Amino acid sequence: MLITSAEVLVTSPGRNFVTLRLTTDDGFVGLGDATLNGRELAVVAYLAEHVVPLLVGKDAHRIEDMWQFLYRGAYWRRGPVTMASIAAVDTALWDIKARAAGMPLYQLLGGRSRTGALTYGHASGADLPELFDSVRDHLDQGFRAIRIQSGIPGLGTVYGVASSASDGAGRYDHEPARRSAAPVEEVWDTRAYLRHVPGVFEAVRNEFGPELPLLHDAHHRLTPIQAAKLGKSLEPFDLFWLEDVTPAENTSALRRVRAHTTTPLAIGEVFNTIWDYRELFEEQLIDYVRSPVTHAGGITALRRILDYAAVYQIKSGVHGPTDISPVGLAASLHLGVAISNFGIQEYMTHTAATDEVFRSDVRFEEGLLVPGEGPGLGVVYDDEVAAGHPYAAAYLPINRLSDGSMHDW
Repeated sequence: MLITSAEVLVTSPGRNFVTLRLTTDDGFVGLGDATLNGRELAVVAYLAEHVVPLLVGKDAHRIEDMWQFLYRGAYWRRGPVTMASIAAVDTALWDIKARAAGMPLYQLLGGRSRTGALTYGHASGADLPELFDSVRDHLDQGFRAIRIQSGIPGLGTVYGVASSASDGAGRYDHEPARRSAAPVEEVWDTRAYLRHVPGVFEAVRNEFGPELPLLHDAHHRLTPIQAAKLGKSLEPFDLFWLEDVTPAENTSALRRVRAHTTTPLAIGEVFNTIWDYRELFEEQLIDYVRSPVTHAGGITALRRILDYAAVYQIKSGVHGPTDISPVGLAASLHLGVAISNFGIQEYMTHTAATDEVFRSDVRFEEGLLVPGEGPGLGVVYDDEVAAGHPYAAAYLPINRLSDGSMHDW
């Protein structure tokens, strides 16, 4: 089954997405997500100039060999651009193989281990009343676990807190990468954050009770001792997890955090190979793996990471907001329902325009994401609709401290 066509597709139905579409000589089509939020065109260039010319004429059945070819053959390994490109090829090949087999992808990964994947939604608010309204809205939608992000007194825009749409038409949850010629600058104050957040979780617990699983994302902004302090201060509120407490480059920092708190830790949405996790797994410094299929080298590579994690009783908690396309979300879901050590799946609904470009058979039912029973990933790309949403430059925000110095966003 030979690859006859490899196309790099870019569309922007509310935000930018990069998709690889492979077609074989017997007519099977596979899709792979290659979106890298705020740096999309770097992946487009890598794919179009360095990967696509190598694909035509190759046997689409040889998924493992193709993965090794693209990873080892480049010599300059790893990195988000390279691994997102490999992920797109790998995912598209799995999609083709499952379509050729006439079965949903999860069947080729070992079949179901569960009915569906437990998800968590994103509740946020500038203040407690707005946050409570957002939590109630997510509960009404059917979510059974909620991420809590709150505004900080004295600060303006804060990561994770929904802002107003540019036209004033309500909350704008879908696009943290702002459409502009340069990144938007925000101001950060760690001491104000550490003072405020424990009170937010106390208020949420008092309002919604002890049973609701609550999560929180610190988004790499803390030093090890600050992270340890936050984890300890949140212990009375029984978090499902505390995410990305320190900059991910320094994984050994989590030793100090782990020594001071029993709050479960999640990390890895910016990791892209199994090597990023070795120390964390073997010393059992985390509880959940955050890497998505899209950024970690595809289904083949993420399956290896999660099998390695299972040895240490560490579970999946795959990254899945709207900077993962419906193709990438479907790939993570098919893997998640198959593995034994699934934990939870992040889920943020895409815009209606996105769902028109990427027609997916994934269903959200009673807090679970459920894959369809159609062949492959169950996602179809609509070229005509996609063409109506051309690429627009967008950047993630940056953080500066009050003295003007750069800080992690």
